Amino acid sequence: MPVPRTAVAAALRSWRFVHRYGLWDLAVMGAAFALYYWVRGLVEGRATEAFSRSIGIAQVERALGLFWEKELQALVMSSRFLVEAANAIYVYAHFPLIVAVGLWLFFWHRPVYALYRNAFLISGGIGLVFFTFLPTAPPRLLPWPYGLVDTMAALSPINYSMQPAGFVNQYAALPSLHFGWNLLLSLAVLTAARGRLLKGLAMTMPVFMGMAIVATANHYILDLALGAGVALLALALAQAWARHGRRLLPWGRSRKAVGTAS
Repeated sequence: MPVPRTAVAAALRSWRFVHRYGLWDLAVMGAAFALYYWVRGLVEGRATEAFSRSIGIAQVERALGLFWEKELQALVMSSRFLVEAANAIYVYAHFPLIVAVGLWLFFWHRPVYALYRNAFLISGGIGLVFFTFLPTAPPRLLPWPYGLVDTMAALSPINYSMQPAGFVNQYAALPSLHFGWNLLLSLAVLTAARGRLLKGLAMTMPVFMGMAIVATANHYILDLALGAGVALLALALAQAWARHGRRLLPWGRSRKAVGTAS
């Protein structure tokens, strides 16, 4: 039985609406969050493994002369303003900034949006593999002499209670996607922005986020390094897809492929 032309036209209009307003992207992000919650449940009962791995990272940093976390935190804790600034950066320069930059790119720089959306999804997938097979506790949860002060819980009104419990994976310190995703945001803004001021702000984002992450004792320096590596690998893979005219999401094709992020 032939399909009426009106039905075909209605389907095409619906598809254009979904594509134009990014509803597929919302659906995919929702699925990604659901997967994250599932993985979070898998690692809840593996605290001993997560703590042991975290202590191992601290020992490796000490052997390499990279265990600078205590010095940086001591510097930040010398000022109440710096503590609250670090806590605020950790919270507000993560998901709120991802949403803000994502909307800006989606409506005004769609090709850049498509590239970095794919990079976020790829890096998130890589991160989930780490979180599943290598759960790692953050330094703020460890006992002395490895542990540090949990500044968000103890010293500031900006703390974990501001985040829904389901968004907090206690054993997802390795790699630091908090840092890796901030690095991707920085590169995306540098790619799309035209003004020097905005580009300058973008260049400072990973610096301040890296300092805030370590100062709040949520990640080790090696966690940041691995997070950056995961983010850059994901971006390279997304660029490879873009150069060949494909996307991880077939409905997310942009009219113009972006090959590099400079």
